[in-house]
Amino acid sequence: MKTNARFIKSITKAAAENDTVMPWARGTRRAAFIAKRNAAEAAQQRKVA
Repeated sequence: MKTNARFIKSITKAAAENDTVMPWARGTRRAAFIAKRNAAEAAQQRKVA
């Protein structure tokens, strides 16, 4: 096996093992973030009005 092919295999293996949760992922964490943001915006609007 050439070095380049071995490198590509190692990169694809590392990418498959990656399980980092991204902030834009759908789910309860994202819903909680959106609710917090909406509450902050509503509080800000109450201060201005």
